[in-house]
Amino acid sequence: MAGEGEEDVPRHAKTVKSLLKSMGVEDYEPRVIHQFLELWYRYVVEVLTDAQVYSEHASKSNIDCDDVKLAIQSKVNFSFSQPPSREVLLELAASRNKIPLPKSIAGPGVPLPPEQDTLLSPNYQLVIPKKSVSTEPEETEDDEEMTDPGQSSQEQQQQQQQASDLPSQTPQRVSFPLSRRPK
Repeated sequence: MAGEGEEDVPRHAKTVKSLLKSMGVEDYEPRVIHQFLELWYRYVVEVLTDAQVYSEHASKSNIDCDDVKLAIQSKVNFSFSQPPSREVLLELAASRNKIPLPKSIAGPGVPLPPEQDTLLSPNYQLVIPKKSVSTEPEETEDDEEMTDPGQSSQEQQQQQQQASDLPSQTPQRVSFPLSRRPK
């Protein structure tokens, strides 16, 4: 990827390019170099910040090589973990495999959840109000006493009509199961 403007490239970018070339990477996007530089700078700043903390803790005025080594070692210990050795893995596998698997309760095939927990169960409800045949209620003496004497008989009839239009019972809920359509 060498071309014109090679002299304009910073020294660290040239180092990243030579590192990529030494690893056999010939084709890459230019952003890769910037990403490596960002990672590199961030890592160096974190290590030097930790080294400064260790130096101040030791009451030293300057950061020395031991502080940097300690900062790098603590970064490696917290950032990267070594996998267990092969012997440890074999021992763990042998102890785990001593316990037999539980017997399958279900029959052959894939065990499925109960029908109410699947997407095939009803997932909506319709509210259908019960309509009753309304007959004109007979007026009693109590109804006449409760009405306002100043109201006309037409207003009284409208109030009675509105009262009879209200549903007298709770609406009925109906749900429909979703079934597969025949092909």
